[in-house]
Amino acid sequence: MLPHEQISQTLRDARAGGRVPMIAFMTAGFPDANKFQEHLTEVSQHSDVVELGVPFSDPMADGVTIQRASHRALEQGVSVRWILDQLEQMQKAGRAAQVPILLMSYLNPLLAYGLEELARRARAAGVCGFIVPDLPLEESGPMIESITSQGLALVQLVSPVTPESRIQKLCDASTGFVYAVTVTGITGGAASERDNMLDYLDGVREKSAIPVCAGFGIRSAEQVKRLAPHVDGVIVGSALVEVMEKGESIGEFLDGLQPG
Repeated sequence: MLPHEQISQTLRDARAGGRVPMIAFMTAGFPDANKFQEHLTEVSQHSDVVELGVPFSDPMADGVTIQRASHRALEQGVSVRWILDQLEQMQKAGRAAQVPILLMSYLNPLLAYGLEELARRARAAGVCGFIVPDLPLEESGPMIESITSQGLALVQLVSPVTPESRIQKLCDASTGFVYAVTVTGITGGAASERDNMLDYLDGVREKSAIPVCAGFGIRSAEQVKRLAPHVDGVIVGSALVEVMEKGESIGEFLDGLQPG
């Protein structure tokens, strides 16, 4: 099974098992780069897929929580190369995360690393795909070509203001899953509770042959319960980063998001 297929199948299997599939976002190296491997292990034990944020100096799609985490990680020397080194160390020690891992990165750090080398090394380190929020579909050809050669996913994002025709194009182009943004702002904002939001999610799901997961602003089991009939999984980001920043229990928080 190719890495991008592993992501899709993991989400489907979790749903078939009676749970709401959970994709957990953590900023690599935050709050303490020395505890990255420990934190990744704990997050992976309580989620179905891990989205590892590559710190960037200008995270335009992120709110203050992830901006703060990104800046602190950069101060500790975290980079694309550092993250891949850490993942390879975990593999060699027999402690690799037992769930699919995606790298969420803005485009500049990936270009600086080199797309072909990035794809090759990411596959070797156990990465299954990428989320690149500032990479438009029309400009994604080189990225898609590089990672497709390694069987990796490039997850596309849609939002409530994306035109219907473009949603279809993005769903067709996406691999792994489709990231359905639930707000029209930045990460950390409250997910919309409006009925038309649920209609939007239903519409994305109808257009997609792969799982659709909802993200931005998800913080409670009540939100997850409301979204669950309309998506194939949820993405939890800023709220988990805040839990890690406070030194609270990662497992208790993630497990508590499952509807009773």
